[in-house]
Amino acid sequence: MSRVIRAALVQAKWTGDKESMIKAHEDYLRSAAEQGAKVMCFQELFYGPYFCQVQDPVYYEYAEAVPGPTVERFQALCAELGVVLVLPVYEQEQPGVLYNTAAVIDADGSYLGKYRKTHIPHTTGFWEKFYFRPGNLGYPVFDTAVGRVGVYICYDRHFPEGWRALGLNGAELVFNPSATSRGLSNYLWKLEQPAAAVANEYFIGAINRVGIEDLGDDDFYGTSYFVDPEGKFVGGTADPHEPELMVRDLDLDLLTTVRNRWAFYRDRRPDQYGDLTAP
Repeated sequence: MSRVIRAALVQAKWTGDKESMIKAHEDYLRSAAEQGAKVMCFQELFYGPYFCQVQDPVYYEYAEAVPGPTVERFQALCAELGVVLVLPVYEQEQPGVLYNTAAVIDADGSYLGKYRKTHIPHTTGFWEKFYFRPGNLGYPVFDTAVGRVGVYICYDRHFPEGWRALGLNGAELVFNPSATSRGLSNYLWKLEQPAAAVANEYFIGAINRVGIEDLGDDDFYGTSYFVDPEGKFVGGTADPHEPELMVRDLDLDLLTTVRNRWAFYRDRRPDQYGDLTAP
């Protein structure tokens, strides 16, 4: 029996406030479900601006518990629509302990767990260490109604070790919600994630927001996409300037074909890699 799943991602512009941003994404989720999507991911820190362009404690107010009010709101919608959702939010574990997090909700609305962004940048326009602690939950893979789903967030994508850990943990589809700017890493955007999909033999959904926000000069260039384990874009990339809901069919049977062809997991040599884990 063929394992084709219909998957969605959305790249959006900042609407100006948290509530309208959440409502917009509720509409995106409903629209994706109407088109038959069974799994979806939103962009990094989806309900806010990319506030890491500045260092201002006022933006700590965007943090909330996970699970908490936003996660619970989407749990109800996922249960209604029958869609698996990766929901990137700003997490407060306790006052002063904050993470860049993605919650994973199953198609029946159940909360499956979360991933916390592991690698935290701190450079002009991306002052993330001001807002987030490094993640401490490892690289979980979640058994969902559509298969085994993993998450890697934005800057994480530059580090191949986490991609491999997700593959070793059984991922079939990995989402990378991002906020990445034109001129900084645009030339890497269509290189790194296709290469990671090939090297680790799974599908990747790469999501980037769009537009210039009031907080800085970062020009988020969209061009979100799905890429298959042969490194091919599934149905092309999204618009480089405008919001877009992308829905694509992913043939998970291709995973077996590629893994039988290349056998990267069979032929890897972890006994030779010890020095790579040294500080």
